[in-house]
Amino acid sequence: MLESLVSIAILAVAVLGMLGAQLRTLAETRTTVRRAQAVRLIEDFSERIKANPDGFRQLANYVTDWNGHPVTPDCRSSACDASTLARWDIAAWKQSVADALPSGQAKVFASTDLKAPATARQLAIAIAWRTTKQSPDEGAEDSPFTPWPWGAKAPCPTGLTCHFAYAQP
Repeated sequence: MLESLVSIAILAVAVLGMLGAQLRTLAETRTTVRRAQAVRLIEDFSERIKANPDGFRQLANYVTDWNGHPVTPDCRSSACDASTLARWDIAAWKQSVADALPSGQAKVFASTDLKAPATARQLAIAIAWRTTKQSPDEGAEDSPFTPWPWGAKAPCPTGLTCHFAYAQP
């Protein structure tokens, strides 16, 4: 009888260990899916710049802070000049980020802010999201991308995980 109880206890510990490993795998899968969504959103942003007829000269109009949402007329229903289209694109794209990721935010800034050559014609993009179901005030899992390599220029918002990339028309 005692041998049966010991074997049941060992089996229970093994099952709990396998369950813990499975839960951790599911959490890592969720993080990977969100990071892949961030990469797709950055690709979408790059395509928006390329689709703008004068996007290369409008890079300054794509620059925005974490919570900045420029208000522009709807360029889907009426013709817009290149400058207005750039502002409309960034507003629509930031809404896509907010819709696709939990607590999703994005910051777009000139790569020259990162000590890149002044002739660099690319934008730096950071996308942030909440990785857990906790409230944003509680903090999130540690992000492997902090501390940011460029310091205080675009720190990841507190409690969020960030992904960083460059976009170039």
